[in-house]
Amino acid sequence: MPLLLTFAGILALIFLIAYVHLDTFISFIIVSIAIGLAAGMDVGAVGKSISSGIGGTLGDLVLIIGFGAMLGKIVAESGAARRITDVLISVFGIKNIRWGLALAGFIIGIPLFYNAGFIIVVPLIFTIAASTRLPMLTVAVPMLAALSVAHGYLPPHPSPAAVAAQLGANIGKTLLYGILVSIPAIILAGPIFGKTLSRFTPKPDNELFDAKDAPVKDLPGIGISFFVALMPVFMLTVFGPLRGWLKDHGYAQTLWGKTLTLFGEPYVGMLVSVLVAVYALALQRGETMKSAMKLLEEAIKAASPILLTIAGAGALKQIFNDSGTSVYIGQQLAGLNMPPLVLGWGIAALIRVCVGSATIAGLTTAGIMVPLLQTQAAVRPELMVLAIGAGSLMLSHINDAGFWLFKEYFNLSIKDTLRTWTVMETIVGIVGLLGVLVLNVIL
Repeated sequence: MPLLLTFAGILALIFLIAYVHLDTFISFIIVSIAIGLAAGMDVGAVGKSISSGIGGTLGDLVLIIGFGAMLGKIVAESGAARRITDVLISVFGIKNIRWGLALAGFIIGIPLFYNAGFIIVVPLIFTIAASTRLPMLTVAVPMLAALSVAHGYLPPHPSPAAVAAQLGANIGKTLLYGILVSIPAIILAGPIFGKTLSRFTPKPDNELFDAKDAPVKDLPGIGISFFVALMPVFMLTVFGPLRGWLKDHGYAQTLWGKTLTLFGEPYVGMLVSVLVAVYALALQRGETMKSAMKLLEEAIKAASPILLTIAGAGALKQIFNDSGTSVYIGQQLAGLNMPPLVLGWGIAALIRVCVGSATIAGLTTAGIMVPLLQTQAAVRPELMVLAIGAGSLMLSHINDAGFWLFKEYFNLSIKDTLRTWTVMETIVGIVGLLGVLVLNVIL
């Protein structure tokens, strides 16, 4: 019954959005209510589940997306994004720009949560596509594939870090093995697959991001352009790990310890970056505070539909989770006779398809696989973490907030998002499993 309800809900959602053309957020809420009641949840529980799903999914994401949209708007309007683009093109050349973006996406993706990384790199993607006249998705997919791989495979991201803790895996080895597995996954899902997407012609909303074609002499300097755009990455890379060190050494409750811990919060890093951008790229270059604030207001207005769509996906995800779907699926698959690494990957993949969340898929699968690992001493827990992480990225579709983030920012149809984003994520998941199996033979 849980599986039947899950697939019925997904089909109903596709029907309402693609054929009835009902608002996406409203469609999510209607389907969430229907599935919750059909699963036997009482009315109060359904309402609570929807509320907690929206709140849990948005949470800091509201701040990250909001501040990220502001930062992207200022970086674009000031010409800083154009300056960064020119430097990247000069270093890699237009012919190899996709490889440069894949490398940049992976470096940015290691310290940053996926959503924060997505918001930071999207302005660069739009600007590079406009400047080079390359098809937009051939530029976007290499960078976003690298971000996705880092999110699913590598600590300190929440899911692989938590799965490693549950399975007793060594974090350092998991990170090392994860980087080795990441390389072929990024290459195949990024530059190679991305190069096949030239037939797609997304038309992003100019209100969300509109790169200005200013004369080179009027652009901000190279140093300040890179500094402002990469400031969130710098703050999370420096202050994020510092929080753990302060706590371990007893400094977290001191005044300076609390201050440094605060700067390690992703939303604070984004806020500080926006304030620095306002000063360095607007006020210092002759703009008034009023005109700078108008840019920020425009950015928030453009980002609000995206937030509502992601909120709806969060509500549906929570209904699936609270109705017991993920646990049911895991229990049904745990008894299958197959190699442990393949089994872990398969359970994570199916839970991911049904509930949408890579984190829920990873954590649920880890709980199922713990007893199995205790009886399979030959299986390295670090490789199991990576197998589960690869499975948790499989077949992202309409119940995944990342799917809608990609769709809305690039203004694609559901069909085209499935043919691009979903295929990219599936390549990442499959290549990840193959890489894990190869490492299992070698090690």
